[in-house]
Amino acid sequence: MEEKFLIESLSPIERNTLPHLTGDFSNLDEISEKSGQDKTTVFRATAFLKNKGLIEDKTSGKKRVVLGILGINYLKKQLPERALLDNLVEKKTIPIGEIKNVCDLNENEARVAVGILKKKAIIQIDGGRVNLVAKPGEIRNKMIEELFIEKLPLELDKLEAQDKLALQNLLSRKDIIEVEEQKTIEVRLTKLGEEIASKDLNINLIEQLTPKILKQSSWKGKKFRRYDLTSPSPRIYGGKRHFVNQAIDYGKSVWLEMGFKEMSGDLTTTGFWNFDTLFTAQDHPVREMQDTFFIKNLKGKLPLDKKLIEQVRKAHEGGIDGSKGWSYKWDEEESKRVLLRTHTTCLSTRTLKKIAENKEFPAKYFAMGTNFRNETVDWSHGFELLQTEGIVIDKNANFRHLLGYLKQFCKKMGYDKVRFRPAHFPYTEPSVEGDVWVEERKQWVELIAAGMFRPEVVVPLLGENIPVLAWGPGFGRMLMKFYEINDLRELYKNDINKLREMRFWMK
Repeated sequence: MEEKFLIESLSPIERNTLPHLTGDFSNLDEISEKSGQDKTTVFRATAFLKNKGLIEDKTSGKKRVVLGILGINYLKKQLPERALLDNLVEKKTIPIGEIKNVCDLNENEARVAVGILKKKAIIQIDGGRVNLVAKPGEIRNKMIEELFIEKLPLELDKLEAQDKLALQNLLSRKDIIEVEEQKTIEVRLTKLGEEIASKDLNINLIEQLTPKILKQSSWKGKKFRRYDLTSPSPRIYGGKRHFVNQAIDYGKSVWLEMGFKEMSGDLTTTGFWNFDTLFTAQDHPVREMQDTFFIKNLKGKLPLDKKLIEQVRKAHEGGIDGSKGWSYKWDEEESKRVLLRTHTTCLSTRTLKKIAENKEFPAKYFAMGTNFRNETVDWSHGFELLQTEGIVIDKNANFRHLLGYLKQFCKKMGYDKVRFRPAHFPYTEPSVEGDVWVEERKQWVELIAAGMFRPEVVVPLLGENIPVLAWGPGFGRMLMKFYEINDLRELYKNDINKLREMRFWMK
């Protein structure tokens, strides 16, 4: 690039920075002080100058030990072990259970303080009490950890032997100290940079067009600063919906295209709607705390429709429409327990009741929502489950129709390979589970749970035994293929850098 073009392409911050650079390396702090610009502005200016070949830089780093969040607090007050020691000097002995209150410490701090003083042979524990056994001189002298935090910050490679021991002890404790890497950037002029810096840089150039300049035509006869179109520019991340919400919108559009109406409801519900109307026995393992999140000390209300309650009771206790039920005494109080819904199928039972009241036959409904289960978290499981739900109520519906709906939805979501196998669920018969092939992992992943509602579910809600197709694929797992996510947990991490790079949902 010609010298004239280079000079005409320099931005104001580059012009202000160049005169303060030499052929020797200078760090950004020095340049900032000389130029009267803040360090961030200098950093930007040197980046622009480097891209034009006017400077070269080098980066060096050193590690420093600094105070963490708790360390700053303890420096103002005192370490937990010192708080315990001071109180022991006064009281000689303290019950272990009283340390928190006496020393004004939280449970973790009290436990740590006891462990440290015991390790230093300052205390003994006997009969559930902490007793002071150290000599007066040992008590008065500051511990090495106390001395160390008072000296911070320090360079890591310049620590003395005693400081290194204190560092090792404190690093095992959270947020008291941190080791941070401090980078230093130094820059100097290249040969071309020295030539440009020696020129007259005080030329009057127009940086941008403004309404005032256009209105007054003051741009006439003036020069505009040249823009270097080869320079890298920062990426601009426009606002967009969260990628999971984009997929949810698409999933909803698929169901709507297939002629379904949407149903929705609260994240909390009662055992009546979540389990009992679905013919799930009250002693079924899924209704235990290890599988379901119950809301403590909270009871809900049963529907006002007494006939519905009695029909559900009858289905559980003695059966309905030819079945034998579960042969136990159904408990209304158990049905009133409030929980985080374990599936969106509880919306289906509520919808079936409304359909019966409105005589809406045939009907097709879907739902898309979050459910909660006490699962062991791994790449394909989580305690938060995004599920899509569907029901079809039609006297002419059959099992082949059910498989057809599922295949069509999976195909529209990008899964061409689908397989089905027989399954068992308390509320459907026949029942089916389905897997889709995930090419990235080279394995089948279970997504689909479906079937035809049993008479024990349908008759209490609709008043007659009408075929009802029902399904509940795990929608979160469906998103993994499109977004090339190999771990379901990535859907919920909300890493801003990954969210910016995540492609827009387009099908």
